[in-house]
Amino acid sequence: MTMPRIKFDAIDSYIASFPKETQNILEQLRMTIRKAAPEAEETINYGIPTFTLKGNLVHFAAFKNHIGFYPTPTAIEAFKKDLSAYDGAKGSVKFPLDKPIPFDLISRIVKFRIIENQKKTAKHK
Repeated sequence: MTMPRIKFDAIDSYIASFPKETQNILEQLRMTIRKAAPEAEETINYGIPTFTLKGNLVHFAAFKNHIGFYPTPTAIEAFKKDLSAYDGAKGSVKFPLDKPIPFDLISRIVKFRIIENQKKTAKHK
C-alpha cells in the first residue's frame, strides 16, 4: 500500500495524515530531533519532514511498515555498527514499526549531523 502523494506544507499536517499509533511514533521522533537540535528549523523538503541547520540535517518519513530516517550517507557510515540491525541504503535506514524505535541512537546521529554541518559551513568561510 502506498500513501497518496499529498503535498504537505508543515510537519504537523504530515503527521496528522497517519494512523494514531504512527502519529505517536512520528511525534516522538520529532521531539527527539528537536531536543538534539533545538536550533534547527522544521520544514518539508522532498515532500517529507525535514530539520535544517546550516543546511539539511535529517529527514524522516512514515510508511506502512517502517519509519524511514535519512541522515545522509556519512552519518549512515559513521553509525554503521549501531545501524547494522536495520535495513537501509546509502543515506537511509528503515526502523520497523513493530519494533522499538532507537530514539537514543537517532539523537546521537542528529548531534553528529549538527557537527558535520558546522564543519562544512566553517570550511566555506
